[in-house]
Amino acid sequence: MSEAASVLPRDPYSVPLDQIDMSLADLYQQNLHWTYFERLRKEDPVHYCANSPFGPYWSITKFDDILHVDKNHKIFSSEPAITIGDFAEDFETPNFIVMDPPDHDVRRRTVTPGVSPATLADLEPVIRQRAGEILDELPVGETFDWVDKVSIELTTQMLATLFDFPFEDRHLLPYWSDIMMTSEDLTGSAQIDEEERRKIMLDCVAYFERLWKERAAQPPKNDFISLLAHGEHTKNMDRMEFLGTLFLLIVGGNDTTRNSISGGVVALNDNPDQYQKLRDNPGLIPSMVSEIIRYQTPLTHMRRTATQDTVLRGKKISAGDKVVMWYASGNRDEEIIDNPNSFNIERDNARHHLSFGFGVHRCMGNRLAEMQLRTVWEEIMNRFHTVEMVGEPVLVHSNFVKGIAELPVIVHAV
Repeated sequence: MSEAASVLPRDPYSVPLDQIDMSLADLYQQNLHWTYFERLRKEDPVHYCANSPFGPYWSITKFDDILHVDKNHKIFSSEPAITIGDFAEDFETPNFIVMDPPDHDVRRRTVTPGVSPATLADLEPVIRQRAGEILDELPVGETFDWVDKVSIELTTQMLATLFDFPFEDRHLLPYWSDIMMTSEDLTGSAQIDEEERRKIMLDCVAYFERLWKERAAQPPKNDFISLLAHGEHTKNMDRMEFLGTLFLLIVGGNDTTRNSISGGVVALNDNPDQYQKLRDNPGLIPSMVSEIIRYQTPLTHMRRTATQDTVLRGKKISAGDKVVMWYASGNRDEEIIDNPNSFNIERDNARHHLSFGFGVHRCMGNRLAEMQLRTVWEEIMNRFHTVEMVGEPVLVHSNFVKGIAELPVIVHAV
């Protein structure tokens, strides 16, 4: 935990409203953000922060306001970045999530077959087999780290399949993802220096360029690298856009699902009545999966940049302003979601949440994420009476990824 973390006020009402800065990663690592967001939703749902490590920005904290921003890409652009911070200008890694239509649309369509319904139908038995193998190797009755043994391993194997990545090197995928997400712009606490980070990123792109050349020389397939290598609008992309697109797909497939798998274990342990409901009726797993994704909200925010002067809830947002949609806050909006701070695996309309975004940038892998979570929980319930949390989760120091770094558990057989 950073040194600054020990001095953050636990009471959001002890901080002047205009001085609240939701970009501070310590808020999320200490799990203090919920009450700060609650105050903003009640008192200033379109909130201006004039001073932050990332410059001034607007916080959008209500569900419907977030929908408005997310769906209006002509007013609220994804360019030049979708996080509060910007990457260094000399190391930009463009990709389609930081593009607006039409450039966004043609690139996204190129890789969409990799997560089409037909592809998912083929992938489900693979996911189920691998989940079963991972779970069968767990040490029953002994303490271990769930994040390392299950969440990371399962998502890593899935990523390797989506990219048709050499399976023996699959550990590189979460490593590269973690290095990408240690950018100071994203976490406020870089763990490696920028020179070393760039070297690792360029090693990554060199590895993928070799795979790209191999796929380009082969008949087209449905893995992401082959789709990009043969796509009309992507086969000639420059090196940095290739790197950016790879990381969009890696981070999108790694961090979100990984942290939802871990977050589900935490939520069930914190709510034993819901865990008992699940044991009594495993048919609730699909509904529970959506509730986990809402409750965890694996990406806390997405940023847009205003393309023109506009007004939201009476606040004038000027062209060029950063506008941050706090999905973590919108998913706890009391006016939209009944008793939003409760974890309820029987919640009505459970898929009505913000975690996948809306509009042209809605997560293209949302059905894959749901399928992974559903499959792994079906396999967990076939084997274990309880995945028991035996220590507090270690939370990631980030204002972007709402993640769990370590989660000590003991599994108890059925």
